[in-house]
Amino acid sequence: MSETQRAAIVRWRGASAEAVDDELAREEPLEIRVDGRAVSVTMRTPGHDEELAVGFLLSEGLIRGRSDVVDVAPVTQSAECNTVDVRLRPGLEVDFERLSRHVFASSSCGLCGKATIEAIRQSFPQISSDIRVAASSLAELPARLRGAQPTFARTGGLHAAGVFDVEGALVVAREDIGRHNAVDKALGWAVLAGADAFAAHVLLVSGRSSFEIMQKALAGRVPIVAAVSAPSSLAVQFAAESGQTLVGFLRGGGMNVYAGAQRIVFDSP
Repeated sequence: MSETQRAAIVRWRGASAEAVDDELAREEPLEIRVDGRAVSVTMRTPGHDEELAVGFLLSEGLIRGRSDVVDVAPVTQSAECNTVDVRLRPGLEVDFERLSRHVFASSSCGLCGKATIEAIRQSFPQISSDIRVAASSLAELPARLRGAQPTFARTGGLHAAGVFDVEGALVVAREDIGRHNAVDKALGWAVLAGADAFAAHVLLVSGRSSFEIMQKALAGRVPIVAAVSAPSSLAVQFAAESGQTLVGFLRGGGMNVYAGAQRIVFDSP
């Protein structure tokens, strides 16, 4: 299914108005099931749905790695609702009541359905990684991520998440109408590829960094999270308490480091 759709619009540029076709980022629901049981419905951009489902289960603590997943496959494909079912390994105990999201969520819901922040903190251990990355290398990442956003280039309507190694090489990039969905897709890619974690990598997200982004990064064991815009106060607090490095306003050759500055190597003048 295409990530975009065409729409007839009227474009005005000050001197004249004209009827033209425009390309829009597609937004449709995805129902995520575990062994046939619905656990979430999220609004997303179609594409990489299997990765999204697996990444969601990882960030929610229902799975820990590739060995927990037997299979993931689409159930239905329709305009109304797409469904993906993840089959887990026999004998894996799943406490569906501990899901911090309930069945319904939206692409911009933020903390909707979270039981308590403390419960989420207790689900994943702190990060103790001693990796370091040069500030000059971080400064180059936004341009590299933008180069991996073909649908954004056509529509201007999608967020992106990219994972880079400490040398600045892009490992995976995913786009979605929801920033947290893009992160889930990147995490799901790692799980399905057998990588299971990004313990020596940098996660870069378009826009701002929220508590939910930091929680997902913690689930993926990502030590450094960067965003081109501002973090929320809760994201900064969570990063400090979780042993994560949080960088904001990564643009124009500069950045603000809000937590974990020991992992950033600042270049000498």
